[in-house]
Amino acid sequence: MKRVFLSLCTVVVLASCGTMASSSSSKVGKSQPSISATKWVLADNVKGKTPTLNIDGAKVTGNAGCNSYFGTLSTDAASGSFMASQLGSTKMACENMSVEQNFMSMMQKANKYVVSGTTLELYQDNLLLLKFNKSE
Repeated sequence: MKRVFLSLCTVVVLASCGTMASSSSSKVGKSQPSISATKWVLADNVKGKTPTLNIDGAKVTGNAGCNSYFGTLSTDAASGSFMASQLGSTKMACENMSVEQNFMSMMQKANKYVVSGTTLELYQDNLLLLKFNKSE
């Protein structure tokens, strides 16, 4: 009787794991709207200036929380791929540099994007790294 009960519990747990994906993460790697010529603001509350993301064709610019940054961007709407590269920034010292360091690190790791209404999410594979709200 114990074995039957344990087997039944195992099947229920495994079946429920397959249905726990959020709606946004299920869209990762699928066709997305173009994000060319858009502006975004980080959705998280951070100490200091809120990081931004401005996309203009194959260029990316914005503020990382203290310094302005810039770089190149490659996206593919058909697969939802996102790759920011050749990122550089100004070099001012600010009180809370950890926000900026984390933001820049995550920008470089992001390889997928998902747009849901006025929200942009950047992922590394299926791991959500950054979430933005549309600006303007």
